[in-house]
Amino acid sequence: MIFDHAGKVVGQHQVEHRQILPQAGWVEHDAAEIWERTEEVISAALRQADILGSDLAAVGITNQRETTVVWDIDSGQPLSNAIVWQDTRTTNFLESLSEYEQELIVFKTGLTIAPYFAGSKMNWLLENVPEASGPSARFGTIDSWLLWNLTGGVRGGVHATDVTNASRTLLMNLETLDWDEELLSIFGVARESLPVIKSSSEKYGLTDPHGAFGTAIPIAGILGDQQAAMVGQVCFERGESKTTYGTGNFALLNTGTEVVRSKNGLLTTVCFKFGDEPARYALEGSVAVTGSAIQWLRDQLGVISNAAETEALASSVADTEGVYFVPAFSGLFAPYWRSDARGVIVGLTRAATKAHLARAALEAICYQTRDVMDAMVADSGTPMSTMRVDGGITANSLCMQMQADIMGIEISKPLIAETTALGAAYAAGLAVGFWGSKDEVRQQWQESRRWTPTSTLETREFGYSLWKKAVERTLNWSD
Repeated sequence: MIFDHAGKVVGQHQVEHRQILPQAGWVEHDAAEIWERTEEVISAALRQADILGSDLAAVGITNQRETTVVWDIDSGQPLSNAIVWQDTRTTNFLESLSEYEQELIVFKTGLTIAPYFAGSKMNWLLENVPEASGPSARFGTIDSWLLWNLTGGVRGGVHATDVTNASRTLLMNLETLDWDEELLSIFGVARESLPVIKSSSEKYGLTDPHGAFGTAIPIAGILGDQQAAMVGQVCFERGESKTTYGTGNFALLNTGTEVVRSKNGLLTTVCFKFGDEPARYALEGSVAVTGSAIQWLRDQLGVISNAAETEALASSVADTEGVYFVPAFSGLFAPYWRSDARGVIVGLTRAATKAHLARAALEAICYQTRDVMDAMVADSGTPMSTMRVDGGITANSLCMQMQADIMGIEISKPLIAETTALGAAYAAGLAVGFWGSKDEVRQQWQESRRWTPTSTLETREFGYSLWKKAVERTLNWSD
């Protein structure tokens, strides 16, 4: 996506890449394919905007944070498929860690012991891909892979990441903002194979003039997708929050310069760090499967032929007829953190149709979000009256009205829904002076729509109690 100084989109292009599912619980991406398609969308977006790469002030990168790549810096090729954040293959390794090791990891990283994060994925690659332990092997999340390629790859690419992505590896100390020797030892990862950790907004390097941009442009912003959405939603101050609806759902609450440790199953993470300013931290609640549940209805069940059909199909019935769908395909994330949970559909009768299932899938997105936001309110002690939202599913007005009704609060959507890309642009633009300050950026935020709850407290709580019963089935599915 290409943005102008007013934060308006002037060019964009997107292309899907494959979801590779070798066996139950394994989710992979082809990192080479991701790089090829990155070059493709850069060229197409420039053409659509009718500009040249030389017309750009800076480039920002945002990415799915925990998805892990290992590649060879001599050949420039990935040594394995990337292991995606949803992948659960490292569960047994994590369970084998001692109680001391687990407590140390949780305290130093602010995270929980789950296969979600990159550190155990790196350990698996080291154990199962012989070349991964070689001297020319390099590890990183997708941002590092793209940065290295964009800055020249085998011709001398920059191997770096930012604090938000590094904070999701189980290898970075949340307080020192550096790779931690004890954590590296637990996971068996060599510091030399990892990227240098930098701030979220600074000049990392220049694009390769021989690449898709056709010229040397500063790459000056890197943020993991959820933190990028916080910046795009201008949640710069303590107490501000947003929820992003993507493949999964992610809610963040800015806690300022304070590291707030959760008592309710949330994660403590870096929110952003701009240049030499102190890092800002956040509480985060993560839901593994929301938008990807809609993809499942499309790709695995054939209930819909495209995601946009979901709203009309779900609107064709007044309710779910008591059907509840808990899409715990990769276990349950916050606030449960049960990697052994599995998806269930409960309440089925002969009268249930695909429309009821589609509506239950939308309700599942909203109920899982409520689970997370209730935990966030409990940790922060601050009641919530409005939630800022962004991401693809916010185009589904029925889903957003459901969200307002299930939570009993107002839902606010910005004029630019793709705030993740906008946040990466803001970080890059602030680093090069394209925007002068965070206050200048804040003034650009505009609301496009607001949903107000129409449900009663009694209706909300009854529906939520049945949701909690359905969740219990996912936790006890093998008993």
